[in-house]
Amino acid sequence: MVISDVHLGTYGCHAKELLHYLKTVNPKTLVLNGDIIDMWNFSKSYFPAAHMEVLRHIMKMASLGTRVIYITGNHDEMLRKYTDLILGNLEIVDKLLLTIDGKSAWIFHGDVFDSSTKGYAKLLAKLGGKGYDWLILINRFVNWVLQLLGKDKMSFSKKVKDGVKKAVAFVSNFESTAAEIAIEKKYDYVVCGHIHMPQIKDVVTDKGKVTYLNSGDWVENLTALEYDQGKWEIFSYDKNYFDLIYPIDAPEDQDIVKKILA
Repeated sequence: MVISDVHLGTYGCHAKELLHYLKTVNPKTLVLNGDIIDMWNFSKSYFPAAHMEVLRHIMKMASLGTRVIYITGNHDEMLRKYTDLILGNLEIVDKLLLTIDGKSAWIFHGDVFDSSTKGYAKLLAKLGGKGYDWLILINRFVNWVLQLLGKDKMSFSKKVKDGVKKAVAFVSNFESTAAEIAIEKKYDYVVCGHIHMPQIKDVVTDKGKVTYLNSGDWVENLTALEYDQGKWEIFSYDKNYFDLIYPIDAPEDQDIVKKILA
């Protein structure tokens, strides 16, 4: 199982939903593919109990036998100084080459392909991250109002991304670059995160073929990758289904609304 871009410690993180999902699975291997804890936007004033509970549950999974591999991303790059650290069933690495049913899977976060995470652009990216977090905060408030009015929710950030041609081109280039390098290295799968775009697709060039996969995120899409019975699938969180199993008395959206009104 692969999850990425959880961004614990930010308003956009759907920690309660992720916790519900984690409680229903028992993977042999859990890959945390970067940006699990958002250290760029970390604040002492905002780290809800549900966010800490996600970390506790992952550690519990490791203690019960799940191999947990934490691959560092750009938002949790501070952990890169602990690369190759192994604590029981928990490992911290920068990238991973995993053999699955005789096939090779090259797994890494993907920020290596993003020039905005380096140099002066990195500072701008951090500022952009703050702006994105506030956009999510306002979006939560608007959706709360829309629900009161009986209307459908909307995603500001998705509308912005879908409407910007450069963003669409970046996603396409990101996927192509990852796939082309994986084909050159003769890997069967290349698994990334970073761009918050869940995807499974075969990429074919004149040099060969590879399956490109992206686990998406737990900010907007609420998705993960699952490998079982020789097949990869994208898991998408179904609120109606999980609300029947784990009724939420105080949705995190209410905490967000209180934050804005305060």
